[in-house]
Amino acid sequence: MFETKKINIGHLSTLYHTSFILMGTDWLKKSGIQANWKLFASGPDIVKAFEKKEIDIGYIGLPPAIIGMDRGVPLVSVAGGHVEGTVLIARKNYRTELNDINIAMKQFEGKFIGSPPKGSIHDVIVNNIINENDLDIKVKNYPWTDFVLEALVDGDIDAAVGTPSLAVAAANACGAKIIIPPHMLWPDNPSYGIVIHKDLMHHPDVILKFLEQHEKASNFIRAHPIEASGLVSRLTGIVGQEFVLDAYRISPKYCAALSKEFVASTMAFVPVLYRLKYISKIISEKEIFEYCFIEKIHKEQPHYNMASL
Repeated sequence: MFETKKINIGHLSTLYHTSFILMGTDWLKKSGIQANWKLFASGPDIVKAFEKKEIDIGYIGLPPAIIGMDRGVPLVSVAGGHVEGTVLIARKNYRTELNDINIAMKQFEGKFIGSPPKGSIHDVIVNNIINENDLDIKVKNYPWTDFVLEALVDGDIDAAVGTPSLAVAAANACGAKIIIPPHMLWPDNPSYGIVIHKDLMHHPDVILKFLEQHEKASNFIRAHPIEASGLVSRLTGIVGQEFVLDAYRISPKYCAALSKEFVASTMAFVPVLYRLKYISKIISEKEIFEYCFIEKIHKEQPHYNMASL
């Protein structure tokens, strides 16, 4: 009989993360892991939890993880999860069919775009676009994505960046539309990966067991979206199955691999974070990624661009 290992896992309310599949099944328990799940408002909040040694594993966008690494938090990314999870949405009076990001963004000059907290991947992406194109747009940050939705519904902001789940919720709440789809904002951006506290490196068997189930859950979402969305809907008790399915469809690129595109896109964030003064120095690939675990689990080609949804 194997020994059960207790681990603390930080996760977000993002419905398409494998956290919800693993919370709704006994897969981790059967693999010998007793998971204590902790919900956080944002990636930066998960970094703070790592800093306080409150969690061992985190579901987090790579930019806030890099910001944490720059601060000296002992983190490393051991797996992928999903790419292209940021969309820009607005009310119906804005144009959507624009193939140039700069032209699409110019609609919001002199206005406010709402975003999750400063340092989140959504915040970094939108600030980079504004900075690169010298646009007169203000970003208004909120501690919870729910507050971004409320602000858009109430008219306190003119547009918003956030997850596909935010896009679905805003469409239902106020008829908001996707102005710039995920693949246009930042191709292959690492919307979330699996990041661990380096202390967990002393338990490689736990990391491998967790990643086995994370990969299994990623495949489940991609190959069986109806069953997966039903499970998530029942687990949360808040949103319907069709809501989850819609979120899956907006950005269907799920996989646990650290693909060359995932890594290259992550590394492209580093100079941007430095230019925006989110980090104090250039962080190397070696400091961000540890490949040895996922290479044992995921031996086939990455699945990000093999979506079957």
